[in-house]
Amino acid sequence: MRMTPRRLAIGMSLWAPNLFSGIRVRRFAPDWTSAEVALHVNLFTRNYVNTAFGGSMSAMTDPYFFMLVRHQLGGDFVVWDTRGEIEFVKPGRGVLTARFEVPRERVEELRRRAHGGAKVLEWFETDIVDADGDVVARVRREVYVREKRRVTEARTA
Repeated sequence: MRMTPRRLAIGMSLWAPNLFSGIRVRRFAPDWTSAEVALHVNLFTRNYVNTAFGGSMSAMTDPYFFMLVRHQLGGDFVVWDTRGEIEFVKPGRGVLTARFEVPRERVEELRRRAHGGAKVLEWFETDIVDADGDVVARVRREVYVREKRRVTEARTA
């Protein structure tokens, strides 16, 4: 069965770590250039002072840049999420949303830089916002990209 953006969004929302953390994937774009994820702050996802638990906000942003890059590049590349940073700006309450965007042009640049097996590390950024559109947290994620050895070796053979 082919993985479609809709199937992945449903699967990621039902995946136990997301399901029980109040994290819902609203959508992946049909061309894999964007995704939108929501965190419902509730009894299980809030901290001691009844605001969004920082770990939940970090978890809601964990794999999405990596997934968007990987789906756009295809199976000839190794793609990993290697590092993350989060800056908490204000307390988060209610439903929080993060939107991830990876334009095709940026992925083509990554493809070019990783050509021949070069290791590429690229930072991506997004904000987590509340229902009023106020920034609750700023997030940076680093993604590792490298062309697979079999592809590089096949080209040189």
